[in-house]
Amino acid sequence: MSANLEAKNQVVEEIKEKIQKSKSVVFVDYKGLTVAEVSALRNKFREAGAEYKVYKNTLVRKALNELGVTAFDADLNGPTATAFGPDETGAAKIFAQAVKDLPEKIKLKSAYVDNAYIDVQGVKALAEMPSREELIAKMLGSMQAPIANFAGVLSAMLRGVVVALNAIAEKKGA
Repeated sequence: MSANLEAKNQVVEEIKEKIQKSKSVVFVDYKGLTVAEVSALRNKFREAGAEYKVYKNTLVRKALNELGVTAFDADLNGPTATAFGPDETGAAKIFAQAVKDLPEKIKLKSAYVDNAYIDVQGVKALAEMPSREELIAKMLGSMQAPIANFAGVLSAMLRGVVVALNAIAEKKGA
């Protein structure tokens, strides 16, 4: 086996491993990004715990095909950047913001989330969804609200009893 073919097989294995470890994989079309724009984008992904990479389309296609996924064959044409996200929405949110900031340079293509193909509209919907952590925080907040209200009512009732007892004690003392 030639060294070049072996190197390509290693990259395919690397891509497969990243796809399997990621909760989401988002693909975008990029054209004309400056080095500063790419660096800023990479930093945003790094801060979110995600990874921004540019691979050859044929290698990404081969990795997906080896995983039994063929839905992305049409999307893997032209310049394609890939983001591997640790959650379902983070990478899509960063790319959606990048599309707003640089609409002539970046265009959403598709995503791979929960072993399923997600089209452009789905990626936009993913970007608008709250993250898992935000949903958990909202749920806990809504569960805590009734308990806090109940504690407030009990406290007010107890205060009322104390005021009444204090008034009775003052009448008897007077």
